[in-house]
Amino acid sequence: MSQQLTLVSHLLCPYVQRAAIALLEKDVPFERVVIDLAQKPDWFIKISPLGKVPLLRVPQAGGKEAVLFESNVICEYLEETQPGPRLHPEDPLARAEHRAWMEFGSAILSDLWGYETTRDAEVYEQKRQALVAKFQRVEAALAAVPGGPYFAGERFSLVDAVFAPVFRYFDVFDQISDSHIFDETPKVRAWRKALSERPSVRNAVVPDYARHLRAFLEKHEAHLLTLAKRA
Repeated sequence: MSQQLTLVSHLLCPYVQRAAIALLEKDVPFERVVIDLAQKPDWFIKISPLGKVPLLRVPQAGGKEAVLFESNVICEYLEETQPGPRLHPEDPLARAEHRAWMEFGSAILSDLWGYETTRDAEVYEQKRQALVAKFQRVEAALAAVPGGPYFAGERFSLVDAVFAPVFRYFDVFDQISDSHIFDETPKVRAWRKALSERPSVRNAVVPDYARHLRAFLEKHEAHLLTLAKRA
């Protein structure tokens, strides 16, 4: 068995992107295996307790392997075991605060799921307002940190790895219809731009990611596309 790590992925999954960004930031060689979650392979079902991606397959002695699931767990494992730049603060309190903001990023993704897939105009607006409120909290957190361009200043962290896939959604959404979600959050806009230019962020997805996401929206007949037609 190869000693290389294997990241089991889906083309659009933002949680997979977190792990991919962490691997790329630490310059860890890895193989990426992409599956279709609508038609899960038998081998995947056997090794994925939740039936979700990402999975990180970690070779062990004697031809065995360990399988890690949940993106934050994978990122923490990489932080503890792999060389390269540290992606967590050294200070225990700061590290705990970063982990909390990673969870906040997951809460934003929960709102995004309804925002992008709903066909209902009222649900769409409820989710849009929820996203506005959450990003205003992020704006306040960024205002408390001097400098930039990242969440903790000059140093890229796992919080950045969590939020980069969130912002990537809006790179596509904004081409369809302006949500005005970021109108009152200039620091968030600057952070979003800095992350979009980071090589690890750009390379965490396939080159035609935007096309796949657009097809996903069309499949779900998303209200977001209805807004574009009205415009």
